[in-house]
Amino acid sequence: MALLRGLLHVLIGAVLAWEVLALAHLPVAREDLRWPLALVFALFCMWAIWWSPRKWPKAAVGLLFVALFAIWASIHPSLNRRWRPEVAVMPRVSIDGDSIHITGVRNFDYRSADDFTKRYEEREYRLSQLRSVDFFLSYWHVGPVGHTFLSFNFENQAPLSISIETRPEVGQGFDPLASLFKHFELIYVVGDERDIVRVRTNYRKEEVYLYHTTMSPEAAQRLFLVYAERINVLATDPEFYHLLSNSCTINIVRYANRIGRVGSLDYRLVLNGWSDRYLYAAGAVDTSKPFEALRASSKINAAAQSAGQAPDFSKRIRAGLPQPVP
Repeated sequence: MALLRGLLHVLIGAVLAWEVLALAHLPVAREDLRWPLALVFALFCMWAIWWSPRKWPKAAVGLLFVALFAIWASIHPSLNRRWRPEVAVMPRVSIDGDSIHITGVRNFDYRSADDFTKRYEEREYRLSQLRSVDFFLSYWHVGPVGHTFLSFNFENQAPLSISIETRPEVGQGFDPLASLFKHFELIYVVGDERDIVRVRTNYRKEEVYLYHTTMSPEAAQRLFLVYAERINVLATDPEFYHLLSNSCTINIVRYANRIGRVGSLDYRLVLNGWSDRYLYAAGAVDTSKPFEALRASSKINAAAQSAGQAPDFSKRIRAGLPQPVP
């Protein structure tokens, strides 16, 4: 009996912790009131559940829990907010047989991370000319958490990058805790590497690593079609970004599973700063040298900074990178 009571208290505590954090990040409340409300809510609930001998405070907590869950369930993602210009345009992909037409391809000219000339383009590709996929791992601070994205490599054309990201509003920045609580919508940014890669290496000063994968042309084409499907869905049916269930690496793995990846979810894919180690262990990148040597040769910051705005930016950041055998 004591064990059951203990488990019940743990469960109540977990629900209370979730409700406090949800209230602290509730989009419908004024930002300056969220944490004070959450603190008052937490103190009242703790007093009512564990210290008050009366029944009505416990009943009030039950009603508050139900009301907060109802408010939470009523919050839906939107396509219409004051988006930051970097994520203001949702891309779309039209496929007609072998022909690919993409709108909303981002190709900004940057002067700093926050000063740029906006430019969205339309581009044409051939699915049959998609030959390979490259994997990027970018760090704000090198450690167990980073950002991952892919580039699709077509014959005789510059690579096309697709980065799964939050879609922040004007004035918002990324907050990993807030991303767990319906704080950001989801976007697949489709763009030129001189934008998506260069803004990270040259202006945000992130550490960026580029790995050629062993993915076959057929698998690369199937993966692109999965991405295209998801891009078009999000253009009409928005979703919330969620760090643990609807984010960059989690979705890359999900789509790799759809095209035939075999294996369970590895902790190095949750702690995605170690995702390159997983790819090495899985044989998805070059394994002809020790991992640390591969990683050292895959850092592209110096090459990207040297390339600048050069038309052959993508070629120059790949110069000297090891080529895996598919």
